[in-house]
Amino acid sequence: MGTTYAIDFIPVDEHGRSAPWTWRAAVATEAPETFVGFGAPIRAPCPGRVVIAHDGEPDPKARRSQLTLLPYMLGQARRVRGGPAAIAGNHVVIATDERGPYILLAHLQQGSVTVTVGDHVPEGTVVGACGNSGNSTQPHLHIQATDTTNWDHAKGLPIAFRTTGAPALPAESEIVSI
Repeated sequence: MGTTYAIDFIPVDEHGRSAPWTWRAAVATEAPETFVGFGAPIRAPCPGRVVIAHDGEPDPKARRSQLTLLPYMLGQARRVRGGPAAIAGNHVVIATDERGPYILLAHLQQGSVTVTVGDHVPEGTVVGACGNSGNSTQPHLHIQATDTTNWDHAKGLPIAFRTTGAPALPAESEIVSI
């Protein structure tokens, strides 16, 4: 499965919150614009060639409330039937080589994708902005590495990040500073 080693990065403030806690967070949907990361630049994590660039999907209301998550979960099968755009929303895929691996950056903000298929991007190039498109309950970046862009047959590959020491993976719920 292509999502085996996928990571979701949820931008948070200095208190570890993705958005201010209000009554809406407890019982209703929230505007994605109220979230810390919404609109933050998303940069290419590695150099490569853009093989997929999809934009135009809306950024729906965010859902942190258990009351709003239930109807969202009931719509999961419909989103899966909608294909990659319904799941990944606005997204960019970068091929690190002619035969992969392929890096998917998903849930980008509508209208923010700045690259097109065929573009060669150096590491650090802004490719879009953090959004809430696709199968997303709050603004975040979904990143995964796969062996193919044939999503029905893709195998997930582990992602290592450069740190001050050896390449490493962030731990579950670890707050990563950039």
